[in-house]
Amino acid sequence: MGLTVPPSSDHPSPPPHRSTMTPPLQSIVVALLALAGVASAEKGGGFVVTGKVYCDPCRAGFETNVSTSVPGATVKVECRPFSGGKETLKAEATTDAFGWYKVEVDQDHQEEICEVVLAKSSDPACSEIEKFRDRACVPLTRNNGIKQEGIRYGNAIAFFRKEPLKDCGFVLQQYDLKDAPETP
Repeated sequence: MGLTVPPSSDHPSPPPHRSTMTPPLQSIVVALLALAGVASAEKGGGFVVTGKVYCDPCRAGFETNVSTSVPGATVKVECRPFSGGKETLKAEATTDAFGWYKVEVDQDHQEEICEVVLAKSSDPACSEIEKFRDRACVPLTRNNGIKQEGIRYGNAIAFFRKEPLKDCGFVLQQYDLKDAPETP
């Protein structure tokens, strides 16, 4: 049996509980809880596929200093057997404010090829999809020598503008891109 002591004027009640965590500490705790959610997906045998979608305004095929992120773009993760055939996985995600997507996949796809594929741009001025440059292969198996737990990173993939920006010639010159010299 528990003993309860009735409140009296001799024993003041304790002050109401207030959090001793500062706002930065609260942010850290929230971030750790989010990471724990990703870790639980990894322990369950699944994967988290993540990567970036950007706009290539110079049609360079790589990110430049004038490339921008595409928030609100849609990507798909598709898996199919190496020998061809019907897709075994099709999942969709939307990019965040910085152009990053995250897709949770709940199983191993060792006998399949899996790709992140551009589906739809949220930017009408930068919405062209170029075949074979619209995807990134992602290994979704633990039996491939990658010691990366369950996180898989896809290469950055881009939407293109129909017409490059006017100053793209200057931009690309800054990267010192020249044809290889002829052999003497």
